Amino acid sequence: MGAASEAGDSGEPIRIGGRRELLVDDFLVAKLSGGARFELHRPTPREIVLKTDAPWEGNACGYPSVFQDGPLYRMYYHGGHYRHGGARAQSRPEHPWVLCYAESDDGIHWRRPELGLCEFEGSTRNNIVLNPQSVAAIQGDPAHTAVFKDADPNCPPDARYKCVIVGKPHGLYLLESADGLRFRVTRQKPAITQGAFDSQNLVFWDAARQEYRAYWRIFTEGVADGTTWKPAGLRAIRTAASKDLVNWTGQSDLRYVDSPPQQLYTNQVLPYYRAPHLLIGFPMRYTERGWPDAMMALPDLDDRLARAKAHPRYGMAITDGLFMTSRDGVLFHRWNEAWVRPGPRRHGSWVYGDNLVFWGLVETASPLGDAPNELSVYCSEDYWQGTGVSFRRLSLRIDGFVSLGAPFRGGEMTTRPIVFEGGNLSLNAATSGAGSIQVEVQDAAGQPLPGYALADCQEIFGDDLALVVRWRRGGDLRPLAGKPVRLRFVLRDADLYAFQFVPYQSDPARPKGF
Repeated sequence: MGAASEAGDSGEPIRIGGRRELLVDDFLVAKLSGGARFELHRPTPREIVLKTDAPWEGNACGYPSVFQDGPLYRMYYHGGHYRHGGARAQSRPEHPWVLCYAESDDGIHWRRPELGLCEFEGSTRNNIVLNPQSVAAIQGDPAHTAVFKDADPNCPPDARYKCVIVGKPHGLYLLESADGLRFRVTRQKPAITQGAFDSQNLVFWDAARQEYRAYWRIFTEGVADGTTWKPAGLRAIRTAASKDLVNWTGQSDLRYVDSPPQQLYTNQVLPYYRAPHLLIGFPMRYTERGWPDAMMALPDLDDRLARAKAHPRYGMAITDGLFMTSRDGVLFHRWNEAWVRPGPRRHGSWVYGDNLVFWGLVETASPLGDAPNELSVYCSEDYWQGTGVSFRRLSLRIDGFVSLGAPFRGGEMTTRPIVFEGGNLSLNAATSGAGSIQVEVQDAAGQPLPGYALADCQEIFGDDLALVVRWRRGGDLRPLAGKPVRLRFVLRDADLYAFQFVPYQSDPARPKGF
């Protein structure tokens, strides 16, 4: 794993304060030894939460946005349908593209409310929030949208919800809403004009950097603008920053650590809510595999060949989901191994458009009783198939994208010098019944500090989001706060997902006789 931030190579101590640090890159790592390694953790497939089979939806629904808004979970996705699974040469769907809305009280059970906002075939009894008529002033395209709740504390209440949409003149526009349902065009000039935009293009408030960030589709070669459509090269991602959502500066194409050139269809970048200095992304990787025997052995060959008659890539392209992280918004560590694979051979699988990870992630209850909450993400299945796309929920341990792990024979990681604030060291970690984690605190030169040596550290074992490290003298680290130190983690049959220095709490009293 290559360093995911150039700043991490500096000889100066890294000031982490009291922020949570996920083990998603080697920014803090000075040395790995023994069996220690970074491991990508794939989410667990759960239930289908929605089938987009309403007449105004269909088998081409996609580009969803999802977020929690107080007690309510919100989801937005475009609706579109291709008869015969897209096996026709025409590029337009059976009905105009629309933007649909669903909501949930728990992130697991979803409903489509009748909103009464937009007409479809003579009726407003539907869950449509945008149709072509509602964005006609900018010739808006509901097929390419992303909705977010603006987290800027200075955002006016009547503009708290925003929708990124492609329009004409060519570019990205922002719609505004007070309630997340009734969006209005407030500016008829595009905010960003240099891009292809034929994907899900995103904007969000970056609290750690106190600015808005945008991420959108480009092609590395050719021309793809409002007048000429001759894209070439790779589907790629560009970013820029803004203080006011009008003036965008610092346009940069994303760069990657130790990743080959690949087609990235979406980006799905957002700040991780428990460590907002980290940006995470779930791009959909697009791969055209040609027509070897392995392609002929995939499910639904007749449908695949029929789609290929409309366009070869409709039949031979395969998509999967990736995971990537960044500390500056431009240089990303992208895991080359898929985070969401196409999965077991079954009807409707291994097709172009599947495994699109939605933009956003939420906390949901664990199915294991009073166990800690999980993260839930959602992805698409059954694209092009039948009457609608299947939206599946997937779950993952909180902070659990990547871990520093070691087998039973052991492994170690030593950090670069850091400066922290707080009084206790808390770990998000899991061990086996016989496994353990121990932590040694060293000075900046790598020498153990008295009372905090490895031999002084109590073994930590268990599986929790907040395991406090204690030494023979207890867990009080306040004497070391503000000073450059290194942490040496020693693991046996264990995984460390994140660590954080938290405010001091006194050590719990032990029962008498123990």
